[in-house]
Amino acid sequence: MKPDAVESIRRDDWKTKPTDRFILRWIKVNLSARITPKLIGLQWLRPWMITLCSATMGVFAGLIFALGWGGSAGICAALAQVLDGVDGQFSRLAGLQTKGGAFLDSVLDRYVDVALITGLVIYLIRLPADFSFGLLLTIGFLALCGSSLISYTTARAESLGIAMGKPTLASKGTRTSVIVLCAWASTLWPAAPLLALVYLAVHPNIVVIRRILLAHGK
Repeated sequence: MKPDAVESIRRDDWKTKPTDRFILRWIKVNLSARITPKLIGLQWLRPWMITLCSATMGVFAGLIFALGWGGSAGICAALAQVLDGVDGQFSRLAGLQTKGGAFLDSVLDRYVDVALITGLVIYLIRLPADFSFGLLLTIGFLALCGSSLISYTTARAESLGIAMGKPTLASKGTRTSVIVLCAWASTLWPAAPLLALVYLAVHPNIVVIRRILLAHGK
């Protein structure tokens, strides 16, 4: 391991970013950070490989969800979330941070969002429960919009120099954690993922509307 990497590990400044809220921060500090230092010695490994692995796992979780295996989908989504923290930590420790890598990570995160929400909606449609098909599609549409617009409005506000206050609690870490918990809960109550879908349709969109109001007149 390189001396500068050893020094970074001692400082702990590689574990999180200033924009990480408490859920994502906890995941990175307590889970991702247990894996990352063990990977530094692999000379062939690059951050984009970890990013791609994380995204593939997340999309696979959405597929498993669609097949009706909520508990397994939750495990895969949780692993994807942990790996999503590893790629950034690895790039900081190894001195391999690039704008292209950050861009790739953000883009693939959106694919994972879409896969998880789509899988969640299909899971609920297939349940032998009296859920309105049209209502599920509507809530799913709002969940997709809100999840995508959280990231878009953050990036757009930054490019325009509009202050949006503290990082939102509706970030990817929170959204994925809600999906994971409800997916695990489906082993006891099959309809539990509906709670995740409603949350994704409500909270992120409230944040987006608030940002629109903050930006109005700027």
